[in-house]
Amino acid sequence: MYGYRGRYRGRRTSKLKLVAGMFAVLIAVLSAACVIYVKDFYRADETALAAMVSDHQVTVNRLERSVAFLPEEPACGLIFYPGGKVEYTAYAPLMRELAENGVLCVVPEMPGNLAVLNPKAAKGIPEQYPEIAEWYLGGHSLGGSMAAAFAADHAEDYEGLILLASYSTVDLRESGLRVLSVYGSEDGVLNFESYHDNRNNLPESTEEIVLDGGNHACFGSYGLQDGDGAARISPEKQVEKSAGHMLAFLADGTA
Repeated sequence: MYGYRGRYRGRRTSKLKLVAGMFAVLIAVLSAACVIYVKDFYRADETALAAMVSDHQVTVNRLERSVAFLPEEPACGLIFYPGGKVEYTAYAPLMRELAENGVLCVVPEMPGNLAVLNPKAAKGIPEQYPEIAEWYLGGHSLGGSMAAAFAADHAEDYEGLILLASYSTVDLRESGLRVLSVYGSEDGVLNFESYHDNRNNLPESTEEIVLDGGNHACFGSYGLQDGDGAARISPEKQVEKSAGHMLAFLADGTA
């Protein structure tokens, strides 16, 4: 009997070791997959890098976890969440265009380039610039949805929300926020079914603009994006048009 129990314990120990070994392998595989996924992202292109240089109009401050575009006399502030798996500096041309026209812009760096991992990234940023009385939130694609989620819980601290190729999954109808929604006519990435299904989450006064010829990726400067449509306007023109609509929206709020 003793010998049988000893053999049983031995077999049980072997099975436990086998299960533990398989679990360790699974963890290693999943960890490797996560590393590969996080490292596979859209990087800022040369146009974006060129826009990261300070000049007499805009001071570019690269902080520990964000980049700020500071005009000489800012009229308002914008915190902008980058799109999913897009390097945050890829939005430098658009942010610089806004800053040249008096908007202080801050783009947070997201963990793994995914705003969903830090939807509260805007927290504490306005306090760093006490001279700015009016603040807006904004974002591109996934970043816009995460900015909307943060706005829902902090509506009293912001004047409005700007969504670029994005939508809100939370109810903002009674938030008191002004909302601007912009997307390109050639966008092949935005899920339009979800966009329309979530349209009722936005206030009735939401301003919706379709950029004729624009696509998904050219709100930023990071090259082609998988599944996107071919733009019929240049990236520079999409940034120029987007900035124009955003500035008009912001001016209405600060008038």
